[in-house]
Amino acid sequence: MTAIDGTVAPGFEPVRDAFAANFEKAGEVGAAVAVYRDGQPVVDLWGGLADPATDRPWERDTLQLVYSATKAVTAAAAHLLAQRGELDLDAPVSRYWPEFAAAGKSAIPVRQLLSHRAGLPALDHPVPLADALTWEPMVTALAAQRPLWEPGTAHGYHGRTFGWLVGEVIRRVSGRSPGRFVAEEITGPHGIDFFIGLPDTERNRVSRLVFAPQPDYSAIPIDRIPEALRPLLAAAADPESLSNRAFAVTDPADPDFDSPAVQAAEIPASNGIGTARGLARFYATLIGDVDGHRLLTADTLADATVEQAAGIDRVMLLPSRYASGFMLPTESFALGGPASFGHPGRGGALGFADPTRGLAFGYVTNYIVEGALDLRAADLAAAVNAAWD
Repeated sequence: MTAIDGTVAPGFEPVRDAFAANFEKAGEVGAAVAVYRDGQPVVDLWGGLADPATDRPWERDTLQLVYSATKAVTAAAAHLLAQRGELDLDAPVSRYWPEFAAAGKSAIPVRQLLSHRAGLPALDHPVPLADALTWEPMVTALAAQRPLWEPGTAHGYHGRTFGWLVGEVIRRVSGRSPGRFVAEEITGPHGIDFFIGLPDTERNRVSRLVFAPQPDYSAIPIDRIPEALRPLLAAAADPESLSNRAFAVTDPADPDFDSPAVQAAEIPASNGIGTARGLARFYATLIGDVDGHRLLTADTLADATVEQAAGIDRVMLLPSRYASGFMLPTESFALGGPASFGHPGRGGALGFADPTRGLAFGYVTNYIVEGALDLRAADLAAAVNAAWD
């Protein structure tokens, strides 16, 4: 059995049990989970291997790339600027980023970038990855890009472009890159172990990604596939579908996220690296005081978490709900319950908060499992809810 390290407060033992079960039954390689209640840590667990190739164990301070769970941190940076009166989320993006007005985009408000309604999930001409990692070529391409639907009339997950779009607004308003702004205004002051743009000094703490085998859906008879999933599977097989193009804005389309160059760059939609403890602490600072400090006021948080879009997602082709930068729960993706908000990351990572219960949750894993059948985070969230009740 995999040894589980860390602590749980009395009553939260079911979370330890669920965490251990992920290793024994779900193939977990290395992972950590953390929970805050009313600003205090009540779960802090880790276990497994940070790098199976070398048998390097997962330690208390092991860092993990969390893919799209990064988006919540980037969104919080925009909301912090709004809270300070430096950014109006309902003003046109072009007020802060004049070049963005090209190709009929002059009226798109910042909030549509945050809520995946701007019609900019893909590029007509992908940017070479090496150029995208330097920032400017990607935001130049996005400024010139025409919307792929009339902005504000539909929503579709801006899986990769979200970070450069929102990040450039942060850069124009603050005068700092989004990663630097996050470090100086969010993670540093609040003791949050999380980075967008990994410093060289932290590299030895980062785990190595391990990818689970991809299921071969093509071998499944069409009549055995749920009808709601058929459009998504058809889109996955079509290189020109928006579902694929949204994740092919660079060339090559799928960066090596273990690469030092990719981890050191700022990709504010996809390459955040942190601990589960840091992710949970981040959400705790959004909803209340942690060590006497709070990141967003109650009014700012309320504005940030109002539903902006709901229904079938044009990219994911499944029902989704978005606030301004945060995902909201749906019937098939409950997060932490009806009052929660947060964001998952590709392959398993999840962070969320429930302000009505003072709950903040972070789970990170290096075992990347694609698809809806991965229940590791959901089982942990269910255990947290059971302990809470």
